[in-house]
Amino acid sequence: MSRQIGILTAGGDSPGLNAAIRGVGKAALDRYGMRVIGFRDGFRGLAENRTVHLDGASLSGILTIGGTILGTSRDKPHKMVVDGKSQDMTETIVANYHANQLDALICIGGGGTQKNALHLARAGLNVVTLPKTIDNDVAMTDVTFGFDTALGIATDAIDRLHSTAHSHHRIIVVEIMGHRAGWLALGAGIAGGADVVLIPEIPYTVETVAEAIRHRVRNGKPFSIVAVAEGSQSKAHAEAYARALALKQGAHDKEEKKQAKTELAELTLAHRDHALRLARQLEELTGLEARVTILGHLQRGGIPSAADRLLATRLGSKCADLIAQGEYGVMVAARGEEAVAVPLETVAGQRKTVPGDHPWVSAARGVGTSFGD
Repeated sequence: MSRQIGILTAGGDSPGLNAAIRGVGKAALDRYGMRVIGFRDGFRGLAENRTVHLDGASLSGILTIGGTILGTSRDKPHKMVVDGKSQDMTETIVANYHANQLDALICIGGGGTQKNALHLARAGLNVVTLPKTIDNDVAMTDVTFGFDTALGIATDAIDRLHSTAHSHHRIIVVEIMGHRAGWLALGAGIAGGADVVLIPEIPYTVETVAEAIRHRVRNGKPFSIVAVAEGSQSKAHAEAYARALALKQGAHDKEEKKQAKTELAELTLAHRDHALRLARQLEELTGLEARVTILGHLQRGGIPSAADRLLATRLGSKCADLIAQGEYGVMVAARGEEAVAVPLETVAGQRKTVPGDHPWVSAARGVGTSFGD
């Protein structure tokens, strides 16, 4: 009998999800004669057994469409809000997997999805994942689909902001997505010619950033572009956060842990409006007007780039091959021009961050870009 597979997309949306669904689906249908169903809205749809039949007609024409035809959510199988209460829906998900006579489940998503998929694999399901996120922070893969498109959007924004910064002799602070990893801000900052790039991996001091801007003014350049990852932080904030995190991890009792959690929550709250606060500080220290542009979810939308369509198709097609071979509990990773299976145990819970000596960082420093350190 032909195999039947299920597909879901989870976590934040990104360009290339539909290309990945198509890549898996068409290879499974046309190459192996499998049957394919999709689950609506990520793991929640799997828990609620909301399915859609995926055939050639439903997969046609979706390659260039942004977002995901299946919908998505950030629900976790073991911690899902049902009737206002957090519940473990793992057993229900396992039951629905078998009720739909699935031979495998494909989970397309970022770091959180990899952890949730491993949880289901340990519950006995045959799982294969694909790495998606505009942040490019999934471990064990060269790149994630969604990143290239978002990189192009952020770079285009910086390109457009150069003219207004130059015309009005202003500082333009551009906030780019990236909570824990700075790949997007770093890549767009380099490609867009930003004068300052601030990323989570390299804590900064506002005085150092201001001095870089004043140096430009002294050299006849009375404007600056500052590309800021949303998770970038000052050295003082980074040190305070590290202390609170260490306190939480080393807590001897519930009271100490509660205190550490409260401090972490306060620090996270204090970091909101980070770009706006930075702009005000730079105005005070440099005497230049500062304006803020927050790209936000603009970076997630729109038509996927050719590179993301190609990557999603390559990884999706390889996913179908692995299922046909009976290889499960893996993520399909990009390694050079190859697509390889990586055990989920080595991916889940890990994050690919920017090394301080990464070639992109070295190149940026080489052309005079300041990291505020």
